[in-house]
Amino acid sequence: MSGDLLGDTADRIFADWSEHADPWRVAEDAGLTRIGIGEEAGGSGGGLAEAAEVLRWSGFHALAAPVAETLWLAGPLLAAARLPIPDGPLTAAWADAGQVRLVADGGGAWSLDGEFSRVPWARDVVRIVVVVGDRLCSIAPDACEIIPGADLVGDPRDTVRCNQIRIDADDVVDLPVQPDMQLRAALARTVQITGAAQRAVDLSVRYAGERVQFGRKLAAFQAVQQYLATMAEEAAVAELASISAVRAYEGDAEAGAAVAAARINAIRAAGVIAELAHQVHGAIGTTEEHPLHRATLRLWAWSAEHGNAQAWARRLGERAGSVSDPWEFLTGF
Repeated sequence: MSGDLLGDTADRIFADWSEHADPWRVAEDAGLTRIGIGEEAGGSGGGLAEAAEVLRWSGFHALAAPVAETLWLAGPLLAAARLPIPDGPLTAAWADAGQVRLVADGGGAWSLDGEFSRVPWARDVVRIVVVVGDRLCSIAPDACEIIPGADLVGDPRDTVRCNQIRIDADDVVDLPVQPDMQLRAALARTVQITGAAQRAVDLSVRYAGERVQFGRKLAAFQAVQQYLATMAEEAAVAELASISAVRAYEGDAEAGAAVAAARINAIRAAGVIAELAHQVHGAIGTTEEHPLHRATLRLWAWSAEHGNAQAWARRLGERAGSVSDPWEFLTGF
């Protein structure tokens, strides 16, 4: 992971997250929650690569906060729609037009009726940015019925029930094209996986170098050395694939294929690294006091969101089967 000013700032603030009375405000004041959004839209500037750097560090520190939802999903959507980006954490939800109903009510406003499942952090945000077909709207959480839910880690994944809620016309915008929200969200989780994976590797290397068994440090045993080498290899491949996917997405060059490939690599790496990290640590890695389980639980949880490896492999295979030279296609990114 890079050691530039942005990375150092994100590392420092996220490492001390629980020490601050209002950690979100600290991150917001540092500009971290709006990286990748143009200054003219109220952001901190930079591109997707810089936003991905912040996401990696949020994954590295297993941050229990809607960083991806704010700076990668909801914030850029509001900026693209030229709607104001409020202070505070945000989240995003989406559905096909047939799943929920967003209709003009005839009085200059809109009515939203339907349900969004497993919305991250819905109960804790200031706005929920909703994409319905080719329209975007910004809604207040207290206008909806929010049914609490959680993922494997315990982070909020809530059901948002909209019972014909009224939305002002100023908060509804037609989008030029319907965004592929699953693709963008999957890329965000992929980037976060690379951070959590590196954290698990670092913890394992340190523990193996400190723990003594049978009169020798764990790192002196060949089997443990092989575990650590395999983990480092998987983490490196996953990060390289995610960097390529971010570049492709920003340039829109075969973005779907690049994201699919990165997603497949990240999910595989997450499984291997989590398993071997717990092998190295033994029982101590599952205790509440040890930080390992906070990384590995998120590796498993983030791997299960926005499509599993089989779904992304199918998507990649279908795309490869539609081109004239599948080998060139698969090795070209």
